[in-house]
Amino acid sequence: MQIDVVNMEGEKVGQMEVADEVFGCKVREHLLWEMVKAQQAARRAGTHSTLTREFVRGGGKKPYRQKGTGNARQGSTRSPNFVGGGKVFGPHPRDYEYTLPRKVKKAALASALSLRAQEKKLVIVERLVMETPKTKRMAAVLKALGVDSAVVVDGKDNGNLVKSVRNLSTFTCLPPEGLNVYDILMHAGLVIAKDVVKAVEARIVGGGGEATA
Repeated sequence: MQIDVVNMEGEKVGQMEVADEVFGCKVREHLLWEMVKAQQAARRAGTHSTLTREFVRGGGKKPYRQKGTGNARQGSTRSPNFVGGGKVFGPHPRDYEYTLPRKVKKAALASALSLRAQEKKLVIVERLVMETPKTKRMAAVLKALGVDSAVVVDGKDNGNLVKSVRNLSTFTCLPPEGLNVYDILMHAGLVIAKDVVKAVEARIVGGGGEATA
């Protein structure tokens, strides 16, 4: 499929042939959901912890005698049925991360890219070159491109671009190998430098690339 290529002023300067398997495939919403769920699970700290009765301090003395009080027998005031006692089946530190099959990751990333292409919110820019890190200049460029919120994708060696974008709250700058489903869906638009389009495609249709979480 053909997609227009624009310059940093938003003017059309040509067209580019992109892979249909990446930017023109059917959007499979259930895969987007699976991928976002997996990414959010991987980001969970999992540091929650509760104290069972063996870890609650005190309660070593039997609260009252075994028989003759009319109460149920008790061996410790730190058992779960006492206020201040331990917790039963409470959460403990754990890792929530899990891995999806490689084919699912690639298909989910292709669906996210195709969704932005179908919505006409994918912008391919001829070059994203900043002479010096300038947030104000970058904001003007993104406004000219017609995006209020977007993931900006270019090579990780483009340090001036990264520094220019990082102070813009509604934009995120990522290298092609870091492009992911969650960030694409969390931003309304997608801006990709022409030189890295093939690198994005290689992650999905290439031999060894993998769509990471």
